[in-house]
Amino acid sequence: MNTLLPAPISSRVVPIRPAAARVSPIRIALFSGNYDCVRDGANRALNRLVAYLLHRIGAQVRIYSPTAPQPAFASVGDVCSVPSLSLPGRPEYRLAIGLTHGVRRDLDAFAPDIVHLSAPDLLGRQAQKHAQARGIPVVASLHTRFETYLDYYRLGFLRGPMERYLDRFYGDADCILAPTLPIRDEMAARHGEAKVAVWGRGIDPTQFAPTLRDPALRSALGHEDREVVPLFFGRLVLEKGLGIFADVIAAIRARGHQVRPLIVGEGPARSWLAQRLPNANFMGHLSGTDLGRAVASADLLINPSVTEAFGNVNLEAMASGLAVLSADVPSAASLIDAGRTGLLLPPTDAGAYANAASMLIRTPARFAAMRQAAAVAASRHRWDDVLQSVVRAYAGLLGTPAPIDRQAPMTAACPARAGTG
Repeated sequence: MNTLLPAPISSRVVPIRPAAARVSPIRIALFSGNYDCVRDGANRALNRLVAYLLHRIGAQVRIYSPTAPQPAFASVGDVCSVPSLSLPGRPEYRLAIGLTHGVRRDLDAFAPDIVHLSAPDLLGRQAQKHAQARGIPVVASLHTRFETYLDYYRLGFLRGPMERYLDRFYGDADCILAPTLPIRDEMAARHGEAKVAVWGRGIDPTQFAPTLRDPALRSALGHEDREVVPLFFGRLVLEKGLGIFADVIAAIRARGHQVRPLIVGEGPARSWLAQRLPNANFMGHLSGTDLGRAVASADLLINPSVTEAFGNVNLEAMASGLAVLSADVPSAASLIDAGRTGLLLPPTDAGAYANAASMLIRTPARFAAMRQAAAVAASRHRWDDVLQSVVRAYAGLLGTPAPIDRQAPMTAACPARAGTG
């Protein structure tokens, strides 16, 4: 691939071979902040994408990411470990120190057709500039609303500078993959309609389904058959709204419902939450069928988090046959048909969550109908469909036909850049 001098995005020209002449597999360099250091929705989605690209598309993928001495899970693909430091107080997270000379050499030797950035960190920003200087198309996918984290750590005064940085980062990409239609519209208003496509998330029906509900597990945890079990599902960190969740449980009890919450997940705030909720059942980290059984054995997901760009836990709880009480944020609004498959509530209003939960407990017919509707709606989110949208975005930038599963419906992709034929 020819090397070009940097130029503004609108005027860069990428020399590529005509589609008929492309005989080698597409090569994708994926940059991640913590590809297998932390088990969360973003990393699980990236691993699923890599598996799809490798095994269903026949692409060549190289992942550039910090790595930990002990990975949080077995990752997919060829990972090039980049130099990094663990974050003080949060050792499970690692911060890349940037695109070092060794990583640059490795990246140039790999010679990617596409550079895909999944985190707006220093590594991602420097990889973006490196790709631009070499005329390589850049895709940036949005996974987390990092600007919302600042309020939880009393750093709200930094929100303006962070939002301006994020605006530059995503604006300098050739294609932005937004997780939901509301966020797509938000990004399109800032960066142009043609620049943004949607990469949503899907459901594995063998892992999340109402049929995985396990009365024996409920009984072992001390829950009676007709007892309503509220669920918190996710990493146990303050920015997931743990304080609001604890307040909601207290408010539900104040309304006369003696609920015992089920907590599925692990994280540094576990002991803090256990002090707030001494009678909760903490399941810790679960995976596979064990995770699906635990989620399906609850009744009501309470999710006050505002940090997700998509909200995997909402979708997975819906697929498991739970009604969802979620913070009213764009990610949740794109998934939940308010009043039918769940309820959207003011993010920090514990009383509103408690009133909604109390209403459902008092109206079991409506509760059951909402749970059933949620499962049906979630079943429409199929992984093959959403992963094909990423492949089409890649192909659109390269101006080549997309190698796709022909059984899936067509979806929108980012158009080819100028000069790609």
